[in-house]
Amino acid sequence: MKQFLVVFTAFLLVCAGGLVNAADHTLRIVHLSNTNDEDYDGALTFKDYVEARSNGTIEVEIYPGAQLCGNAGECYEATQANIIQIHQMTIGGISVAFPELQVMDLPYMMNNDAVAEEVLTGPFLNVVRQHVLKKGGPRIMTMTNTGGWRNIANTKRQIQSPEDMKGLRIRTINSPLQQALVKNLGASATPVAWPEVYTSLATGVIDGSKNGITDIVGMKFHEHIKYLTLDGHAYMASLWIMNEDTYQALTPEQKRIVNDGFRHLGQVCFAFPKRRSIEAYEEFKKAGGTIYVPTPEEKEAFRQAAAPLQKWYTDKYGAEGEELLAAYQTAIDEAEKKLEAELQLNM
Repeated sequence: MKQFLVVFTAFLLVCAGGLVNAADHTLRIVHLSNTNDEDYDGALTFKDYVEARSNGTIEVEIYPGAQLCGNAGECYEATQANIIQIHQMTIGGISVAFPELQVMDLPYMMNNDAVAEEVLTGPFLNVVRQHVLKKGGPRIMTMTNTGGWRNIANTKRQIQSPEDMKGLRIRTINSPLQQALVKNLGASATPVAWPEVYTSLATGVIDGSKNGITDIVGMKFHEHIKYLTLDGHAYMASLWIMNEDTYQALTPEQKRIVNDGFRHLGQVCFAFPKRRSIEAYEEFKKAGGTIYVPTPEEKEAFRQAAAPLQKWYTDKYGAEGEELLAAYQTAIDEAEKKLEAELQLNM
C-alpha cells in the first residue's frame, strides 16, 4: 500500500506541473464503477454545480474505474492520505475500515425506496458521519444508492422460500455478514471477486449471486442467470467520503457550495437506478429470465430465516454495534411514520 501511495503521489505531481491558473482547490473524485453507472452521473452533476457556483475557485476532476486506485482499500487509504479527495464506497467497501457499519447491510430492515432515502439523508447520516470522524476517518458527505436493491438470482430454479435455497452456491463478497445471511437462508456462501463472477457462473463454480438487476444485466450475468426473486433483502447504500483536512480548508461559502453539490449528486444517484432498472428487467426477460415476486407470507419466511443476524451483529460488535443498530432502527421507524403521515394527508 505504501508503494502504491508513493507512485500515485508522483503521478499526480507530474500532472499538476503543467497546470496554469490553477483553482484554489482541486477535488479529485474516484469511483470504481464505469461511466455507465449512476455514480459517474452523480459525480458529473457535482462537478458542474461546484465549479459553476464557486466561480472556478474549486476544480473537480473525475476518475472513473480503476484509474487511480484498484480496490476499495487502496482508494480509502488514498483518500485518508489526501492524494484523492473524494471517493464513493459501498457498505462492503467501507467495512474494511469500519466493519460495524455493516449494520446498513442487515437484511430485510427497510421495505422500499422511500424509506431508504429518508433514512440515508436524515439524522442517521450524521450519526454515521460522527461515528467515523471520531475514529479518525474521513467525512461522509452524503449517502445515496448504487444499483438499487439486492435480490436473489440463480441459474438453477425459481426461489420462493428459504427451503428452495438448499444446495445452491451463492456468490458473496468477502464479508462475514453476507456469508452468514446466505447460510441462514440455507445455501452455501462462496466468496468470489467481482471480475470473476461471470466466469464462475459460466463454469458452475457458483450457482447464483445477490445483486441488483442493473448489475446483473450490465455485467451480462443474465447470459447464465435465469431466475430472479425480488426479495429485496438489502438496499445498496453508497457512501461518498471526503478527506477531512481538505474539507476544513474550504471557506464557509465553499463548504456550503460543496454540500449543495452533494445534494444534487444524491438526487441523481437515487433516481437513476430506478430508471435503468426498467430497461434491465426487460432485457433480463428477453434473454429468457423469469422474475418472481414473493407474497407477503413468503417474504416473511425469508425475514424470519435472516432474523438471527441482528443478534450475530450485536454479539460481534458489542455495545458499539447495539448503539448503531438502535439508531438505524429508530431512523427506519421515524421514516415510516413520516411517510405514512404524508400519505394520510392525501387520502
